[in-house]
Amino acid sequence: GPISSECSGNLLCITLRAEYFEDKYLSFSVVDQSGIAWELDDTMASQCGYRVTYSKWSNIEFHASALSCHSHLEEDVFIVTIQIKASYTPDMKNSTTHLKSASCHYGPWSPRELVCESNYMEVSVRRAVPQTVEDFLQDEAEDRTLASQEAKASEASIWQIVFHQPEEKKALLVSDAWRAGYGLNITDTRVLLRVPYTDEQIQLVKDQGITFSAVRSSILYKQGWVILMVDAAVACPVDGVDYVNKTIIWTVPKYTQLLSAGATRFKDVCVEAGVDLHKLSAKEMAARKYVLLNDLNSITMKIPIGADGGYYKTSVSSGRCGAKYAINLFLEHQWKDSKWGLTKHTIIKEIETPFEQVEFTITNNSNLSARLMNVTVGMFLPDVELVNLSTEGAIIAVPDAAQHGYLTYEIRDANGSKAYGIQVPFDAPSIKKEYVSPDIRAYTLNITLAFVTHPRSETFTIPVVIVSAVKDAVLPSARGFCDERNFHLIITRGNVAQNWLPFISDWHMTPEAAQKHNYSLRNNGTHLAVSVPFLSSHVNYEDFHTSGIKASLHLTLKDGITLANRRDFSISCRFSPSELIQCLPNRSVVITAIKLAGVAELDTSWLVLRDRRCKPSLVTEKTATFSFNLNTCGTSRKFNSTVMAYENDVLYYRPGIDIPVYQLKFVCWYTIKQTIDVQYESKKNPPPSIKPEFGSLGLSLKLFKDKSYLEHYQESEYPVVKYLREALYFEVELLQPKDERLELNLDNCWATNSRSQESLPQWPILIHGCVNSQDSYRTVFHEVNYSLRVKSPQHLKRFEVKMFTFIQGTTLLQE
Repeated sequence: GPISSECSGNLLCITLRAEYFEDKYLSFSVVDQSGIAWELDDTMASQCGYRVTYSKWSNIEFHASALSCHSHLEEDVFIVTIQIKASYTPDMKNSTTHLKSASCHYGPWSPRELVCESNYMEVSVRRAVPQTVEDFLQDEAEDRTLASQEAKASEASIWQIVFHQPEEKKALLVSDAWRAGYGLNITDTRVLLRVPYTDEQIQLVKDQGITFSAVRSSILYKQGWVILMVDAAVACPVDGVDYVNKTIIWTVPKYTQLLSAGATRFKDVCVEAGVDLHKLSAKEMAARKYVLLNDLNSITMKIPIGADGGYYKTSVSSGRCGAKYAINLFLEHQWKDSKWGLTKHTIIKEIETPFEQVEFTITNNSNLSARLMNVTVGMFLPDVELVNLSTEGAIIAVPDAAQHGYLTYEIRDANGSKAYGIQVPFDAPSIKKEYVSPDIRAYTLNITLAFVTHPRSETFTIPVVIVSAVKDAVLPSARGFCDERNFHLIITRGNVAQNWLPFISDWHMTPEAAQKHNYSLRNNGTHLAVSVPFLSSHVNYEDFHTSGIKASLHLTLKDGITLANRRDFSISCRFSPSELIQCLPNRSVVITAIKLAGVAELDTSWLVLRDRRCKPSLVTEKTATFSFNLNTCGTSRKFNSTVMAYENDVLYYRPGIDIPVYQLKFVCWYTIKQTIDVQYESKKNPPPSIKPEFGSLGLSLKLFKDKSYLEHYQESEYPVVKYLREALYFEVELLQPKDERLELNLDNCWATNSRSQESLPQWPILIHGCVNSQDSYRTVFHEVNYSLRVKSPQHLKRFEVKMFTFIQGTTLLQE
């Protein structure tokens, strides 16, 4: 069942199983004989003889002393009743109440019994024959005289407690002692004192090199007309643990001076040990490789680290995750002496080994064919829980991970340890995609997993970076052409060049830079269109001939981060030489000289005409433009009966040399006398034809409230709630361009389970402009007519779809 109990001498242990109370908030109350439940806190626990602790990762243990505040004593039986409330919320609303009553047989009591719990020290002493007390502040070694039998039989009550410090003695009345956190009680046969370890009266004393937390006190109680006093000294070891060769060594001195004052003739009666309040026989200890040594002056236990009975628990130090071996040891030492007769000393010791860092294994189990990143991280102890994962600054709680495309799951081992798995599609936005070779892309999952330990709520993180190489790279491709005056290059980006940048030479071609140079740059995400004039500084001129000028344009796509060259494209065309010269009717000329590739030393600013005083009016790195009258700059004339020719040269001279190294001859012809017959006839313009071209369209998609298409849903009204098979009325409108000759036609239309149009699953609504024949409720097109709102019906399309949802088997899929 969820709750079990076990007795061990004068201690009771009630265990709550982790599987029943996991992920729940708990509150404990102790029920007294009147049925009143007293809620337990740390102060009450140490004052009344209770302790709540965790063992075996998440099991919860409740310990109670036989003489705890609310125990019910009946001869040799003590009974403890507790109430446990469990709730999923910290405010304990809608809690479930569990009531557990347990009884333990215990006896006979020793004259003196000492208990060292982890949060309190307890001493109980048998009430003997009443003794007269002359001075209640005297030491215990002073003589005590016997009182009468009548005094022994009368009702008794504690009056005062006196603490003996080296420099003074301090007396407290019972009410003051109780308010100070001490536990005091008197039964028919015993007087009890319970002291928290945090009490100011505690002294730290050394015995055989071991530190003890000790209190030396006397309790005075009234019995009839007699004041009686008992020695209530108690001492508990607080250290004495060493770690040698993977072994825990716990040493406890015997016959501590504080507990043996005034006594002689010591003799061991019994030394027993165990784990979790369970005593172990010699055979059981040997099976676990425990060693229990009882020497003349001390008792020693040796426990191999990792041995059965203890367990490893997760620990965090400076953000690093590690483990500690923990074991709850139990030692009971009984001895006789001349003062007390029999003393029973019970010590409970919670031991944790020093922190040792643990390295976790990160395994890449990605399924390339299914295009799924799959990583496992582990192994973890059962007290670790994955609580969130973060990527690119966003923190995602595990319950919300599926909504962000992450599937998290546990992998449990038979020994209780576990690993965590994370699964995410290759195409998820959080997966970084990087081109690494001609046909390979690297998919990188970079997340940080955050964990919490139970019950201490310590946190730590593990960064996870896994890379999967997939042969699915589609490199950019290009097609180019030239018109009379421009280069045109259209690049299909493929699936690797989304973050690649266009460069001409070492010049980054941005939309702003292109506009500045009168270039054209258009980018729609899948295609990049570049247009560059023939006469521009980024064009290479390779050859000059009367048949044409051979020119080329080179474009490079570079990595957006490293700027490494990724892909080179070039286009080469021949342009008419007439593009370089304009012979104007007013006998002036504009000529552009070009610098050919391979003539690196030519400086276009030094180009001149025959008359070297005539210099270019416009200079670029590769061109020089001259504008002048044909009657100047050394221009010569030739003519015949019909035409007149004007000739000149563009020349380049090296400094100090009169022979040109560059010469470009040009001629302008003008007709002297000419008659031109012009014939014309009127023809109708041919009808426009459809020609596929690269461009962008401005579109809008709206959802209307009914088939009248008069009122559409506003942004503030989303999300729109519809029932299955209820009609949805959509309208698609062409916003740009507004050319009346254009007609909008829908090609493909589909629905997804999320806001991303690329996410899966998908269901086609229109296929190549037609309804989906596999639809149970097919799409219905509605006619669009001219109205006050609709000026161009050919720019709109309307259709109706029945509401549906995505399912897998019989399970509803949600975003």
